Amino acid sequence: MSPRLEDEVPDRLYMVTGGRSSVTDDAFDLVTLIVSEGDPTPGMQSEHARILRLCRSPMAVVEIAAELRLPVSVVCILLCDLLDTGRITARNPRPAPAETRLPDPDMLKQVLVGLQNL
Repeated sequence: MSPRLEDEVPDRLYMVTGGRSSVTDDAFDLVTLIVSEGDPTPGMQSEHARILRLCRSPMAVVEIAAELRLPVSVVCILLCDLLDTGRITARNPRPAPAETRLPDPDMLKQVLVGLQNL
């Protein structure tokens, strides 16, 4: 009888991450865009190579995790490896400028009252 997938997954994830369970750096969140800075090299870990191929154009961390079918936490560990060696660039989304933020709620209420009075 062959082992169940559930029994193999923890062992596989342990191997993929080299036993690491978390990253010390908060360089990535779910929407951080990752761009590869080169092609995979011979002998590179297969997950690292897949990330480099996937990220030839910008791809969010959550999309990478979905493509690799790995937990986001595991993907972040792999991305840290690639970032530390300069093989990827991480681009965090820019916050919206102050002038594009939502208007003051009190002003919206006044506009609503004005429209209701029409």
